[in-house]
Amino acid sequence: MTSAQLNMKPHVNFSNEDGPSCRTSDLPLVVDLDGTLTPTDTLFESVIMLIKRFPLMVLLLPFWLMRGRAVMKSRIAHYVQPRVSSLPLRQDVVDFLVAEKARGRTLVLATAAHHSIADAVAARLGIFDAVLATTDRVNLKGKLKLAALQQHYPQGFVYAGDCSADLPIWAAAQGVILVGVPASVGKRVRNKHAVEREFVASQRGLVTWLKALRVHQWAKNLLLLAPLLTGFVFLESGWMVPMILAIGSFCLAASATYLVNDLWDLDSDRAHPRKCKRPFAAASIGIAQGLGVAALLLLSAFVMAALVSASFAGMLALYLVLTSAYSWSLKRYVLIDVIMLSVLYTLRIVAGAVALDRAVSSWLLAFSVFVFLGLALVKRCSELVSMQKLNLHAAHGRDYRIADLVVLWPFGCATSVAAVVVFGLFISAPETVARYGSPELLWLSALGLVYWQARMWIKTSRGEMHDDPLVFTIRDQGSRITVLLIVASLLAAHLIA
Repeated sequence: MTSAQLNMKPHVNFSNEDGPSCRTSDLPLVVDLDGTLTPTDTLFESVIMLIKRFPLMVLLLPFWLMRGRAVMKSRIAHYVQPRVSSLPLRQDVVDFLVAEKARGRTLVLATAAHHSIADAVAARLGIFDAVLATTDRVNLKGKLKLAALQQHYPQGFVYAGDCSADLPIWAAAQGVILVGVPASVGKRVRNKHAVEREFVASQRGLVTWLKALRVHQWAKNLLLLAPLLTGFVFLESGWMVPMILAIGSFCLAASATYLVNDLWDLDSDRAHPRKCKRPFAAASIGIAQGLGVAALLLLSAFVMAALVSASFAGMLALYLVLTSAYSWSLKRYVLIDVIMLSVLYTLRIVAGAVALDRAVSSWLLAFSVFVFLGLALVKRCSELVSMQKLNLHAAHGRDYRIADLVVLWPFGCATSVAAVVVFGLFISAPETVARYGSPELLWLSALGLVYWQARMWIKTSRGEMHDDPLVFTIRDQGSRITVLLIVASLLAAHLIA
């Protein structure tokens, strides 16, 4: 017996003037799509896909909407359609519908989504006897949906919905099924109608939001401290408040871009073995909620950046422009994406120098470009190794194939070695001898750097690398110890005369 059957409530009887009483379980079961059968909103997803593929089409959306929602949905569906095969579904609702279908009940999919989407969902599940959906002329929502249902099923029906727009339909239905309804809507319905069945939505708690905001990725923004450490500014006063504001602004801005990027990449993420579990890909968080939180985070980030300096606010704006270009376009091009990632990492170091009002060393810039290019290549190789284990041949949404590993692997290792070479040349540079009390101790940092990078490449070859090598470094004990020893050697080389 399934969990759906265990939670079944007694069937409700009803009668009318035209015939004897019957059970609501004998009536057609009508199911909504957006928010009910699937936790996502297919219209929002379609709009995102439209903007992604045809950016200028966003200018036409207001004009389409002025002609009516049916026209707008029809025009959008003409250009794009969500990948229904990977659309997340409420499994408990699907199990219930399958059980009802097995005992002979008539199932109807009735939705305000465009009929092309509804037909594709019905074909995927193969359990619906009929589909009612928005056409080029009629937006099948609220009272219009009710009219269509009463026309097709005058003997009555049971309706499964999820929001206040379904209130008039529930009022006319002979049976009510609630799916993840807001508390206020659920209370109104229960006060007036006998609820045949209720599916409670999963809680979107703090953990879900922290995952969506990628709080663990905030560690990357500690790179803003690099000029503080390499220039030994931490021995001076007055740096703490601006650095806290600077790092905080980059953290908030980064989380905002992660939210937007995940919405932008819904289709690709759902085709990925691990990314399909991200909150937006799994529809654990609504699209409208995500956009609202992203806007709030961006506003807060720029307020904090402006408190540091106008120049730093400009660096934050440049970071957002580059990361948006990466997310929306550049990441689809082989090698350009990893080069762009190394630039974004290096930009954080430059931003830290701007926050401190200090010049950044050319040695530090050269080193960071190579080391972060190596890390970006580790990231791509780890993804390809994961797909190779799943017998996949190419990355969805990116111009990478399993065959590219024969090129990316030596290129990545060579880039990592180049970072060590730059660091070695820096040790021998005249300015290093003048600044450091014991520059020969820096060779301990160089050895640590060799070990740390080689460790990541070995972990990648074994398929043990996280999607993000910096996150792996934080979680991996050997890497953490090595990085701490590298930093300790840097400090000792400066302080010990």
